[in-house]
Amino acid sequence: MNIVESSTVASGLAWFKSSYSGAEGGQCVEVAAATAVVHVRDSKAVAGPVLTVSRAAWAGFVGLASSERGV
Repeated sequence: MNIVESSTVASGLAWFKSSYSGAEGGQCVEVAAATAVVHVRDSKAVAGPVLTVSRAAWAGFVGLASSERGV
């Protein structure tokens, strides 16, 4: 896992928010999948730091989070 400034993350990434994110804003993150990693950032601070994790780590996180929600 790495945290880097957004200026060092490759441009041209397709960032998206979860369909569970409400229209009212709140605490949302945006995600962009690259070839070997997944980038995660605060949707309200897109120029801020970006968390970069392996695709396997992201899949594990999403699997655990969805099982906790009963999704």
